[in-house]
Amino acid sequence: MDVLKIATAGSVDDGKSTLIGRILYDTKSLTSDKLEAIEKTSKSKGYDYLDFSLATDGLVAEREQGITIDVAHIYFSTAKKSYIIADTPGHVEYTRNMVTGASTSQAAIILIDARKGVIEQTNRHFFINNLLRIKDVVVAINKMDLVDYSEETYNAIKADFQELMAKRDYQDQKITFIPVSALKGDNVVNKTDKTPWYTGPTLLEHFEALDRKDIFNVGTPRFPVQYVIRPKTEDFHDFRGFAGKVYGGELSVGDEVVALPSQTRSKIKEIYFHDKKYQTASRRSSVTITLEDEINISRGDMLVKVDEMPTIEKQFTATISWMDSNKLTTGKKYVVQHGVNKVLAKVDNIHHKINPDYSGIDSDVEGLGMNDIAQVTFKLNKPIFYDKFKDHRTNGSFILIDTQTNSTVGAGFIS
Repeated sequence: MDVLKIATAGSVDDGKSTLIGRILYDTKSLTSDKLEAIEKTSKSKGYDYLDFSLATDGLVAEREQGITIDVAHIYFSTAKKSYIIADTPGHVEYTRNMVTGASTSQAAIILIDARKGVIEQTNRHFFINNLLRIKDVVVAINKMDLVDYSEETYNAIKADFQELMAKRDYQDQKITFIPVSALKGDNVVNKTDKTPWYTGPTLLEHFEALDRKDIFNVGTPRFPVQYVIRPKTEDFHDFRGFAGKVYGGELSVGDEVVALPSQTRSKIKEIYFHDKKYQTASRRSSVTITLEDEINISRGDMLVKVDEMPTIEKQFTATISWMDSNKLTTGKKYVVQHGVNKVLAKVDNIHHKINPDYSGIDSDVEGLGMNDIAQVTFKLNKPIFYDKFKDHRTNGSFILIDTQTNSTVGAGFIS
């Protein structure tokens, strides 16, 4: 069964948690005790409706304030797909959480309050989805029940958002507009007769119809080696395989490949998944590969096709989302974790900060504070093999680790 990860983004009180709770309720994904707790709490608060936000806001502070602070992952399934929803906070203070939640997603929901329309935070939410190359974005115009399901209001918000779309640099995104009421359940899972002017799918119908080929970014095949398998048993005495996950494209038996960083060539001899052999390893499949020649390969090395080499450098420039309370400044050293590779890096230059509301850049920068996004150049103590993030989402991304605390302090996207 396909697994689809969806990131959500919305400003405070746009109804994001309520929307997710509604999806869980209408797909009968809530357990009986959870539903009973929601009913009891909603009644104690004097509501004449079920407060579905209680299904997702897990922290005490979230429930008390009615806001989302942490990134929560919600799981549910239909007959067609399994879903993971990354419920990310929308407030500017939690930009780093939003980047974290969206970084591994294939689709996104940007929620807009029909009474407020496109606001500054909407710009930020769309910027992050654009930065992270999310291919399928649904703009859910929520609380339509509070504007009398007005087609005019819906069209005005849609026109404002389309102006925002003109500022993006990632043109492969598909943007879909859906009018919804999370509280009432209109056009979330089930169609409503209150928006006769809208003929498109419901929110869930849209995601159910998504094809894998339309949401995963296709690139050149990359096979980072995670583990060298040497069973040394009677049956597999001389077996030497390389386990990992195929990213970006396909690898097949007979393909001529290069092992990096040694740049030794060989051909793929066999492809295994458990004890079964396959002719081709498809994108995103975890397999074990054997080669025709005995060459020296270890964890952190990478297999690529001979005519599809990545960039091999001891320096790169990247867009950084800074996530730590301690500032990033020129000259500081961090560990760059690029796939399974860890390399020591020094901040060579902070070129400029990027305003995620599409208001431009700030070139007068001494350092990066929490939630800042900037263009930064790093120098490394040894080469890595990378692609630009726009060409290869997996091989073009990395995280920064503080050498003193071992904490993850930033996420990067190579430009």
